[in-house]
Amino acid sequence: MSSSLDLDLSSYDHVHFIGIGGISMSGLAEVLMYNNHKVSGSDIQSSSITKKLEADGGKIYIGHSKDNIEETTKLVVYTAAVKSDNEELIRAKELNIPIIERAPFLGYIMKQYKKSIAVAGTHGKTTTTSMISVILEEARVDPTILVGGELDAIGGNVKVGNSPYFITEACEYVESFLHFSPYIGIILNIEEDHLDYFTDIEHIKKAFYKFAKLVPKNGYLLAKGDSENVHSILKDLDCNISTFGLSEDCHWQAINIGYNEFGFGYFDVLYRGKHFGHFQLSVPGLHNVVNSLSAIGCAYYLDIPIDIIKSGLLAYRGTHRRFELKGKIQDITVIDDYAHHPTEIKATLEAAKRYPHKKMWCVFQPHTYTRTITLLKEFSTAFEMADEIIIADIFAAREKDTGLIHSKDLTKAITDTGKNAYYLGDFQSIVTFLLENIAPGDMVLTMGAGNINQVGSLLLIELAK
Repeated sequence: MSSSLDLDLSSYDHVHFIGIGGISMSGLAEVLMYNNHKVSGSDIQSSSITKKLEADGGKIYIGHSKDNIEETTKLVVYTAAVKSDNEELIRAKELNIPIIERAPFLGYIMKQYKKSIAVAGTHGKTTTTSMISVILEEARVDPTILVGGELDAIGGNVKVGNSPYFITEACEYVESFLHFSPYIGIILNIEEDHLDYFTDIEHIKKAFYKFAKLVPKNGYLLAKGDSENVHSILKDLDCNISTFGLSEDCHWQAINIGYNEFGFGYFDVLYRGKHFGHFQLSVPGLHNVVNSLSAIGCAYYLDIPIDIIKSGLLAYRGTHRRFELKGKIQDITVIDDYAHHPTEIKATLEAAKRYPHKKMWCVFQPHTYTRTITLLKEFSTAFEMADEIIIADIFAAREKDTGLIHSKDLTKAITDTGKNAYYLGDFQSIVTFLLENIAPGDMVLTMGAGNINQVGSLLLIELAK
């Protein structure tokens, strides 16, 4: 399948997307529709995203079929998850329609914007992208935004603007971010993940180094200075480099950090050792304080006034599925978070600890068999700050069950550390167990990148009866 095209979008007046319901694909489709292209697309199921695309003028097919490829189609964009035997891909080839994978197509779109921002890192991409997006919206610079979650400030996952500003997440999986051309690149952290593709941490670091090399000489790279893995790749780069973090040798440093009664951080920022300003957040946790430093630096390099940066950060109240308050009924607080890596779990639990509660019930759905088995040791110690832990069945995502790992293995690994952990595979069993054991004042925190958020919704329905 070809992923290399010399694109001139003006000649592709009808673009078809295979897998259009994905966060990134739907964003690209919206950008094209805004620019008067005819857009069609297919996905295996209907969703709020596909319905919005349809309402905005897209022609959406549920299910894949060769008949979805119309003769007027000039270009087909597909996701990495689409297999070579897909009926629509085969039909496109038969009709000699050019095809391109999502990542290089996004890279091409990015090249049309002079002030493009790409946010990379193992964790925190969606939150940091959203922080920057809200700041740019506050500054009224009319940016184009593609974010990997639902952001209320822009009414969804995409906002098409009419300016040189473009901001998107840059995912390292299958090195897709190497198709991008950022004016400002951000590296939040580098850790082991996606080990179904990467061989080890050195392989991952090489990919991030290649990403850093994409930033031009007149551009800026903001990188986490407290991370040894990140610091090790900041060599032989042509661009302007700034580090952020908590240590004194970081260019952007947070000091005098405190938290309000909800765990929302406030802090002072030093830039190259000099006082830059006092900032407040409306999201909890130390990890958000650190990630916000990259958003502050990014906005500063885009010449956004400091008072706008401050008000923008304060206005950011989170993205859906990022420490999202689902509801509070009978004095039971239900929160959902996308955390699916041991480091993310620790950061989310640290934030949750500062939120008012009596007992914290953590409901975790492991995401992919590869991640669960390769990081089993790290997962086993990640739940230290939770009072009670419930483990659901593994969410397979793109993988098949090889029988080498099961959620029961993770449950045992956690209980071996002395924590209370229970394996309850299906959602209804989890909800029933919670209803029998939770008490007023408790918090239920669901975590995972799959569909574990449904547990919170089901629980709230039962509590409301």
